Amino acid sequence: MKRTLRGKIIADKADKTVTVLVERTKRHPLYRKNYTVTTKFLAHDEKNEYKVDDIVDITESRPVSAKKRWTVTHKVTAKELGK
Repeated sequence: MKRTLRGKIIADKADKTVTVLVERTKRHPLYRKNYTVTTKFLAHDEKNEYKVDDIVDITESRPVSAKKRWTVTHKVTAKELGK
């Protein structure tokens, strides 16, 4: 089963590639404080249809290039976010 993540596009300047910022929260094992961990992924966007500040779902895929291992699945709507 392939992993699916949700994140925000922070860069779309490269051809057929977007940079997606994925945030998740973790709890420190000793101090029990919640903190945010951010990770950037390069994702394949075949038609160059997604722009900066879009919220998208990305899915694992075969390696497309040296650093791209994810593909943009679809843009998340406000209804899906629960807003």
